[in-house]
Amino acid sequence: MSTGSSTAAATARPASPMPGGRGPGGPGFGGMGAPPRKPMNFGPSAKRLLGRLRPERRGVLLVVVVGVVSVALNVLGPRILGYGTDLIFSGVIGRQLPEGASKSEAVEQLRDAGQGTFADMVASMDLTPGQGVDLEALKWVLLGVLALYVGASLFAWLQAYVLNEIVQRTMLRLRADVETKLNRLPLRHFDASPRGDVLSRVTNDIDNVSQTMTQTMSQMLTSLLTVVGVLTMMVVISPILAVIALVTVPVSVLVTAVIAKRSQKQFVAQWTHTGGLNAQVEEAYTGHALVKVFGRQDEAEAAFRDKNDELYEASFKAQFISGLIRPVMMFLGSLNYVAIAVVGGLRVASGSMSLGEVQAFIQYSQQFTQPLTQLAAMANLLQSGVASAERVFELLDAPEEVPDPADAAEITVPRGRVEFEDVSFSYDPEKSLIEGLSLVAEPGTTVAIVGPTGAGKTTLVNLIMRFYELQGGRITLDGVDVTALSRADLRSRIGMVLQDSWLFGGTIRDNIAYGDPAASEEEILAAARASYVDRFVHSLPDGYDTVIDEEGDNVSAGEKQLITIARAFLADREILILDEATSSVDTRTELLVQKAMSALRSNRTSFVIAHRLSTIRDADVILVMQEGSIVEQGTHSELLSARGAYYELYASQFTAPAVEESES
Repeated sequence: MSTGSSTAAATARPASPMPGGRGPGGPGFGGMGAPPRKPMNFGPSAKRLLGRLRPERRGVLLVVVVGVVSVALNVLGPRILGYGTDLIFSGVIGRQLPEGASKSEAVEQLRDAGQGTFADMVASMDLTPGQGVDLEALKWVLLGVLALYVGASLFAWLQAYVLNEIVQRTMLRLRADVETKLNRLPLRHFDASPRGDVLSRVTNDIDNVSQTMTQTMSQMLTSLLTVVGVLTMMVVISPILAVIALVTVPVSVLVTAVIAKRSQKQFVAQWTHTGGLNAQVEEAYTGHALVKVFGRQDEAEAAFRDKNDELYEASFKAQFISGLIRPVMMFLGSLNYVAIAVVGGLRVASGSMSLGEVQAFIQYSQQFTQPLTQLAAMANLLQSGVASAERVFELLDAPEEVPDPADAAEITVPRGRVEFEDVSFSYDPEKSLIEGLSLVAEPGTTVAIVGPTGAGKTTLVNLIMRFYELQGGRITLDGVDVTALSRADLRSRIGMVLQDSWLFGGTIRDNIAYGDPAASEEEILAAARASYVDRFVHSLPDGYDTVIDEEGDNVSAGEKQLITIARAFLADREILILDEATSSVDTRTELLVQKAMSALRSNRTSFVIAHRLSTIRDADVILVMQEGSIVEQGTHSELLSARGAYYELYASQFTAPAVEESES
């Protein structure tokens, strides 16, 4: 027996316009997965996503500190390599000057020879005429650079390790919050949401958020720190060249902003279409047999192609538009490089800068544009990740069930008396379903509910379970308003056997024990014998250890129903709900199911929803519902004698074929 909302979900959905639909907003065979009505709000969503990192404040601080150290070591590298270049260049130039002369004498000789530019350059260099490269000094420079880069790599690895821990713990909490949220959402939410779209938010979108945070947070932090560090070093080396390098920054920011803005809508549409496609595939797969029976393969394939094309268009546009950022940034970076190389060369020739400084500056200019390019290239990842985060936040922000009362009432003497007092309810505020309904189910009695499809029979029992909230009146259990009880307490007193026999992937023993996880082996076997499961289970190769496959295809429909009845036996609740429990089984199995249900109903308050009126002849009271109202009630014989609505239903099942035959 299942008492959770997952089990009753199938029973609570309003009628769908097409087979396989899911009520209002269901996917059907088309129309689902359209782009959102307005573009996502990037700033607040990104801020909220970062807010999920608050429990990891210490770890985030460690990531920042380690990142600063790693970037600082990396930034120092080109400057020290510049010293090495100066050592080599000075040695090469020094060898070309007369040995034994001082640097000032060598400069004067060059000026006298008409080489003024070369003389200016030599004057600015640290060299000794006639001496070559100082290999000892060069060795220590190279070892120092090696130590810097090794240290920077180690700190970068530590940063990535800590950040991965932070992101995965954050995603762990996010998934837990989503799971908790799903358990607090009313059934109405799932009626209006395709399962594929909900699953996409819980799986694909959260995975995308995780990948985005892992790939972008470290890179963004490193890139921003690199920009600051490199900019500082460029200003120290040459303010003039630094100004030239900075000219491209506002242009880069403007280009990035324009392109990112155009890609926002496409990324939102991409993930929305992904959810729509998942819903389509999930629906077509679960209803595969039905699609084939009604010959709707072509329509299902066409619907899939439409969804797939929509996803392709949105994904292509999102990736293409955001992908423009990188080549544009590379082009701007190349222009910047040319300008720095030309001006730097002129300054070296004039002696105002050393060759090593120009070399270091060019490296810094590349390091400066590279993180800007990386930041721009991450725009598509950020747009995609925040779009997914927004879809998850929409789920987290969905209206929840009315919370349980803080001081929930308790039933001290459980008897199983259920009373409806002037109850009103409707799925659609503009279309009434149940109005002013009153009835009493005395303890230990069986109340059968019959009527045409859409009369409100299943709705009635779902209101008892508080899968939906009333719009008027109240329902009491043993004199206590069900809204005063906690949902867990209320549902712990109710057992349910549905038309769709839900079994999970596990053994037959596990499925029976689902009704009471603390039950002993003897209690499980007793429930199996009482529900006639024991009759067929011994014919299976592994007996009670037979594993039910994912679709439950290794046992028949009737056997599955008997297992769900055994589950309800084991749960031993005061109230029992049987919703079309025999409608999907053959006549022979139906007799076993009826016997099992009769034993199960003994000494319990039972609500039986049935279309086969032969199954509820022995009910203590039969309620006939039409359009949300009880039009008749009484025993089987009383209602037949009254020749009213029940009589017409009964006659339509048992006498109509005979009348038609006699007329022919």
